[in-house]
Amino acid sequence: MVEAAAAGEDWRQGGFGLYVHWPFCAAKCPYCDFNSHVAGQIDQRRWADALSAEIARLGQEVQGPARQLDSIFFGGGTPSLMLPETVDAVIRAARAAWGFANDIEITLEANPTSVEQGRFRGFADAGVNRLSMGVQSLRDADLRRLGRLHSVAEARAAFDIARNCFGRVSFDLIYARQDQGIEDWRAELNEALSMAVDHLSLYQLTIEPGTAFGARHAAGGLKGLPDDDVSADMYLETQDICDAAGLPCYEISNHARPGSESRHNLIYWRQGDWAAVGPGAHGRLTLPGGRVATEAHRQPGAWLAAVEERGSGESERSVLSFEDQATEYLLMSMRLAEGLSAARYEQLAGRPLDAAALERLQDWGMVTVRDGRVMATQAGRPVLNAILRELAVD
Repeated sequence: MVEAAAAGEDWRQGGFGLYVHWPFCAAKCPYCDFNSHVAGQIDQRRWADALSAEIARLGQEVQGPARQLDSIFFGGGTPSLMLPETVDAVIRAARAAWGFANDIEITLEANPTSVEQGRFRGFADAGVNRLSMGVQSLRDADLRRLGRLHSVAEARAAFDIARNCFGRVSFDLIYARQDQGIEDWRAELNEALSMAVDHLSLYQLTIEPGTAFGARHAAGGLKGLPDDDVSADMYLETQDICDAAGLPCYEISNHARPGSESRHNLIYWRQGDWAAVGPGAHGRLTLPGGRVATEAHRQPGAWLAAVEERGSGESERSVLSFEDQATEYLLMSMRLAEGLSAARYEQLAGRPLDAAALERLQDWGMVTVRDGRVMATQAGRPVLNAILRELAVD
């Protein structure tokens, strides 16, 4: 049986953050399955008030001297379409609700169009100290295929501006794109590394149901996508090149110089607590009655009306069993290079990991066990889902 006191303190091993979802974009990318919406007119004052009210509500519920925020993350959608005044209002509300750790990380996702570049200094003045840029490709033809509204030249210009405004800058790239070979990706990745400050997020293109790419692929379009073997080779090549450049993989798709990892995302992967506000936002909070999963209304209009008329944008809240918590910890922590603490898993699950499954995975070279931690090997990371199936208990 899991001790209640121990379970109630488990979140401390991951930290405490705030996720703010801004649901609006200038255009919907054809590969995107996030909760994002195109809107012509946005009443930013009204949205700032609603987001601040949600933060205040959660601040009343989640209190205590240990509940200083370690991080804030503005995600979306396209948060760089927010006015700096809107960002400032949200950060002020967060500080009033919980207070900040001395080294708090405040990240905002941005696209590198000229409109958004012009707001970078305002975001920094509001308190943002880390920018995550959606560059996605350093090839203009591929940017057009991906439905992006910026050019490579704009991306490079935005990156230079960001470096002068923020102490930390990351950017995303998508690989395994149409008609992209390993040599093409190797050249592009080396260009990216010549620009990188301390962090890169490198994602394989995935075709998701419900997206424009998904519909096109189902209809026989999207020719020239690399097959699974080429995509796997691209992944392995990515690890070697980034390791050599001093930005090793600390999570399946994320690379950083040691000490420059995304603190906010580590809260997710290390199973800390995070409050979540905005349309469709999902949170995890440890309360006196147990650890709860929160979910907000997805549609922006419905969320806004719920906050303004009923005082809460939440659509659902459920208490997570210890078994649920152990499963979430397994699924998230195994994405990290540091892996999973076997003792922490046992405390949550009330039983150890399956010894026979661990032995099989070690014999296959898929995981290694060291100092009480279970870690996927470089050979195991591309087949992480198979590893998780072995370790998970039905």
